[in-house]
Amino acid sequence: MTIHIGAAPGEIAETVLMPGDPLRAEWAAQTFLENAKCVNRVRGMLGYTGTWKGQRVTIQGSGMGMPSLSIYANELIRDYGAKTLIRIGSCGAMQNSVKIRDVIVAMTASTLSTPSRGIFRELNFAPCADFGLLEKAVTAARGKDCGVHVGGIYSSDVFYDERPDLNEQMVRHGILGVEMEAAELYTLAARHGVRALAVLTVSDHLLTHEALPSEDRERSFGDMVEIALEAAFS
Repeated sequence: MTIHIGAAPGEIAETVLMPGDPLRAEWAAQTFLENAKCVNRVRGMLGYTGTWKGQRVTIQGSGMGMPSLSIYANELIRDYGAKTLIRIGSCGAMQNSVKIRDVIVAMTASTLSTPSRGIFRELNFAPCADFGLLEKAVTAARGKDCGVHVGGIYSSDVFYDERPDLNEQMVRHGILGVEMEAAELYTLAARHGVRALAVLTVSDHLLTHEALPSEDRERSFGDMVEIALEAAFS
């Protein structure tokens, strides 16, 4: 048990999927895992452990934003021995070639600031995914009925962004989508020598202003969860 995770020793698997929304963690566990058991309820940040095709998996909510994810990722790695952490979540598209319901597999994650920024001082550290996970996720995604894009994303530390000039530069430099957690996850994975990846479903579009209808989200998010699981264990 840690400050923020109430699981007993041995209740967290070495492979952890991390959606931001704890209710999405509950849905994913009930939908994709066998014998799923709730192992964390602290602060309502639900976590479940079960099996997928005989492999132990934990699905643990991370909350919104890099500071929140940093708390859970640190404790999962340092106190529970997690070795593979895959963020599963939604993102906003930033290129016309990226469509609603498409999946983005994030190779890199640019950002203005993360909770880890202070330790690097003047260095602009470039956080990136584990290549083995990324390669397997791309292979898995190509077998799904969805578009797949591989490249850089932007991890924002604000949701209500008032920097249209910055968004313009993200688009100009080929950033595929924006979310709020992956850059810190990739940084922590590098620091602790574990594997990390972000697999994201496009739920809205910053250029066209389209948004995924709520009734379609579960089906689209299901592809993302399956891709993450196949990447972890294939």
